[in-house]
Amino acid sequence: MTIPLLVVDVQTGFINDFTHHIPKRVARLIEQKLYSPVLFTRFINAADGPYTRLLQWNGCHDAPETDLSEDLAPYIQSEFVFSKPGLCGMPSELVDYLCENQVQQIAVVGIDTDMCVLKIAMDLFDQGIEPIVLTDCCASTAGLQAHLAGLAVLSRNIGAQRLRDAGLGEGTLAAPVAK
Repeated sequence: MTIPLLVVDVQTGFINDFTHHIPKRVARLIEQKLYSPVLFTRFINAADGPYTRLLQWNGCHDAPETDLSEDLAPYIQSEFVFSKPGLCGMPSELVDYLCENQVQQIAVVGIDTDMCVLKIAMDLFDQGIEPIVLTDCCASTAGLQAHLAGLAVLSRNIGAQRLRDAGLGEGTLAAPVAK
């Protein structure tokens, strides 16, 4: 029996020197056909939301920054894309989908380990759904320290046994040098 894969916010606006490897790595993971279905979230920074009002951050308001990575395009089915306004964690449509389908366990990958991945994994846990965070398929736009901080918090809050390696890290902890 396969479990779903939840790809968190692997979108154009979050690709930088620290995260550039994640779309291709997630595509390789999907190609292994170990997980089904493949679900996606995408972050949309509402113009009147807290990121704009309180942090004066104006990224990810609309396309192309809110577009999911082109590397993932072959795997995206529109009915499995769930938009979320801000760091809200799981959109209600995603919660409904998981409940309706009686999901008990789900693999989680994506960007930012210390923010959106962390929040969604903890929300899944609070819903009684076991999140399995595939650590080598996650990264943070703020770099390796932020990624590791996210993993440390997740380890404490959902249990270290739920942090696993997908075997796609090619022996490196940090992002490989961009080519």
